[in-house]
Amino acid sequence: MDFNNYFQHQNPPKSYLVESILITVFCCMPFGIIAIVNASNVESRFKNGDYEGAVQSSKDAKKWVTIGFWSGLAFLILYGGLNVLSVLSDFN
Repeated sequence: MDFNNYFQHQNPPKSYLVESILITVFCCMPFGIIAIVNASNVESRFKNGDYEGAVQSSKDAKKWVTIGFWSGLAFLILYGGLNVLSVLSDFN
């Protein structure tokens, strides 16, 4: 089987590049940078014929986007909760 023809007929996996950039800007920069690195590897690996590597990079980018989103959300909830407690303690 000619693997180059096989890879040319498939679509590349989702790169999650836009999501990675948004996570970097709005949520959690360290996790977002890791996600951007993995997202940028998806297309280059796909073009080089490494479909499994592209799929793995896509999965890794998605994993770091998810981790960045939930850690950013947890931080915002914790920060908001501490602000509410601070305001409530000023009333006493």
